[in-house]
Amino acid sequence: MATTLRHEFYETDEKLTLTVFDRGVDPANVNVKFQPRGIHYENGDKIMDFEPLKGQIDPEKSSFVVGKVKVEIRLVKAAQGRWGGLIGDAPDPLANSSAPVSTTATKAGTTLPQARKNWDRVTTTILDSEKPKTSTDDPNVSGDSTLNEFFQNLFTTADDDTKRAMMKSFQESGGTALSTNWEDVKKAPVPIKPPSGSEARKWEQ
Repeated sequence: MATTLRHEFYETDEKLTLTVFDRGVDPANVNVKFQPRGIHYENGDKIMDFEPLKGQIDPEKSSFVVGKVKVEIRLVKAAQGRWGGLIGDAPDPLANSSAPVSTTATKAGTTLPQARKNWDRVTTTILDSEKPKTSTDDPNVSGDSTLNEFFQNLFTTADDDTKRAMMKSFQESGGTALSTNWEDVKKAPVPIKPPSGSEARKWEQ
């Protein structure tokens, strides 16, 4: 006999947990069947069907746990993303699996704080990019190549904090300053320091 038990759910991008409030449950009498777009709950004469599910699940990975006052049914989603509901027609979730719902959305009218620059990522990008040619690689490289090689070797063998300090100071100062002290440069932007007798001017198109 079909019945209706109080139930609720909460979800993450990977899972949905459905709680069925069924007091005094005998674990031996509880049976939950999982299908890609449906769940069948049975406890004696108490029967509930949840279908079609809002999204597709992996029946092999889904499970349930019987407690004293409730049965917790844990559904593993076939594709990451929020359903926004338990039952209802929805497009094939696997068709949009490459674009999961963003978890960083905010309420209307609010503004996210400006993200701080990730100097670790900048350092990794520089290291992964093509290294500048030296006089050994190309005889046409200018006579400053020895100095360039010196700074390149210094950067390559430095620890992470020194690399971050060098990249931050060099970029923020427009190439007019180079520091290896991360504790010093992380506190504030590094000012432009033009050579004596010259002044720094912004490029205007």
